[in-house]
Amino acid sequence: MGPRRLAAVLLGIVSWAAAAQEAPTVGSKRFTESYIIGEILAQASGGAHRPGLGNTAILVEALRNGSIDVYPEYTGTIAKEILKSEERLDLDGLNRQLAPLGLAAGYPLGFANSYALGIKQASAEKLSVKAISDLSKRPDLRFGLSHEFLGRRDGWPGLKGAYRLPQAPRGLDHGLAYEALAAGEIDVMDLYTTDAKIERYAIAVLEDDRRFFPPYDAVLLYRRDAAQRFPQAFRAFEQLKIDQARMVQLNARAELDKVAFADVAREFLGGKAQNRGGWWAALIAPDFGRLLVEHLALVFGSLVIAVLVGVPLGIVAARHPWVAQPVLVLTGLVQTIPSLALLAFLIPLTGTIGVWPALIALFLYALLPITRNTHAGLMQVSRGLKQAATALGLRPKQVRLHVEIPLALPTIMAGVKTSAVINVGTATIAAFIGAGGFGERISQGLALNDHAVLLAGALPAAGLALLVHGLFELAERALSSR
Repeated sequence: MGPRRLAAVLLGIVSWAAAAQEAPTVGSKRFTESYIIGEILAQASGGAHRPGLGNTAILVEALRNGSIDVYPEYTGTIAKEILKSEERLDLDGLNRQLAPLGLAAGYPLGFANSYALGIKQASAEKLSVKAISDLSKRPDLRFGLSHEFLGRRDGWPGLKGAYRLPQAPRGLDHGLAYEALAAGEIDVMDLYTTDAKIERYAIAVLEDDRRFFPPYDAVLLYRRDAAQRFPQAFRAFEQLKIDQARMVQLNARAELDKVAFADVAREFLGGKAQNRGGWWAALIAPDFGRLLVEHLALVFGSLVIAVLVGVPLGIVAARHPWVAQPVLVLTGLVQTIPSLALLAFLIPLTGTIGVWPALIALFLYALLPITRNTHAGLMQVSRGLKQAATALGLRPKQVRLHVEIPLALPTIMAGVKTSAVINVGTATIAAFIGAGGFGERISQGLALNDHAVLLAGALPAAGLALLVHGLFELAERALSSR
């Protein structure tokens, strides 16, 4: 390649990289409205969307470490949950306190979406319940509240104290709570006031008669330098205005009409929704190839690292009995940590969201079966065989390489197979921190309570687990025959 052609190629790469930086990375939380606004922001700016990243803490950490540049948030959440302030702050007040964090809030979207509690209208009339304070007289009512609401300062802990509520709520995904309320499994749930299902399910929104909840005006929360780095995108954001009624309609398109989030955003921006229909269409949607590659990369990337670490650990544990117990106990302890808790811990530790914390978590979960099976396989090799090999003149290293490991290999492979199959399932959780894979569809299906989308994510993951299991079975048989 000549100097001119090389220079042209390098210039093209630099231009491509610069173009890739002209649009922001948008994040969103794991509920319908956040998905939709995230898609609107991404399409309006030409940026990338990392959907369903979990709760407020994860999104804020993603902003601070640069994994995303902007996401839709609410003023009350910023004040209470992020800044831990008891004041009712306006935008200027919020920005003064956000500045030390390297963040800023602005670009009001034109509507508010407050928290509220809801009860079926028929039950409200029968029990004469009109306001939240009336619930203190009804300890028998069963509460089903979203997990984030249960832990927020402006959620259940503060609400319970302000109204002296005696109930013990159960945690439910917000997308499933409506069906649980309709089926009579719970009596009271937390609502977003722009939820489209409030009218559909005939729910009475209880008055916040002690004015516990602060204003929740929809704004953009972003890195302070983002507006300067992406001026064209933020000019587009400035033009976005959505009133309360329009936001309810957009939520209804997703929740009631089962239109994909990207298509709801496309319609809002003046485009046309793609023609989708049924479970099969959801399964073979255009994102199938991307999700498959991401899922396989997570599973086998973490598996390779686990093999490279776990097999030597098992060999060391087999050679030195005093090492075996600590190694097996430590690798076993990781299995007791809930996957979402481990991912949440790894985000601040790694300083990022997405692939790296997901890979580390999957690697840690894969260690135990591989290490334990390596140790067990080597311990099962009879002393007589090892002594016979030594008598034939083999050195200790040769005995391990040519006798012990070959005999233990089927057991080791069984451990690798177990880890691979477990990781296929566990990798679906990685979508909650933006690592991709079929978990994206599962989280969106949960948010919408859309069984077609849920199955479109769960069935490929299950099929992939069966395929991986079958491939390792064939590999084990080949090793056994040899």
